[in-house]
Amino acid sequence: MTSEFSIAIHTLVFLNHKGDYQSSEKIAENVCTNPARIRKIIGRLKSAGFLETKEGVDGGCRFTGDPRAITLDMVAHALGETPIHVSKQTGSLDMDCQIASGMGAVMDSIYEELNHSCFDTLKGITIKDIDTAIFQTTAKDS
Repeated sequence: MTSEFSIAIHTLVFLNHKGDYQSSEKIAENVCTNPARIRKIIGRLKSAGFLETKEGVDGGCRFTGDPRAITLDMVAHALGETPIHVSKQTGSLDMDCQIASGMGAVMDSIYEELNHSCFDTLKGITIKDIDTAIFQTTAKDS
């Protein structure tokens, strides 16, 4: 996963909690990143149907989904995120060595299984769950 996943979750929880339109600057301030990065992620979240945007002085974006229905795997898919992504395999199919020629396929299978498990876990966590966890922690700390 990239940091965009965490930023997207943070953004959705923030917007759900606020309940109204928030500028990318306000969101960026809360997330501790820059507004351009927020706008990039907002575009994907809007395409997934989680947000709506409005232009103008009172513009920005607001959460439009059901926080109990939007799961973290839905957010990951909206962003095109894969929990485990390996950019370089070891070995080569062309090598005359069973280990070198077979390692890539075996590791791909392991990564596929791990990704499946990760997405299954993310399916069980909603935006509402994150919100609840944050405010339960805050209430205990007070």
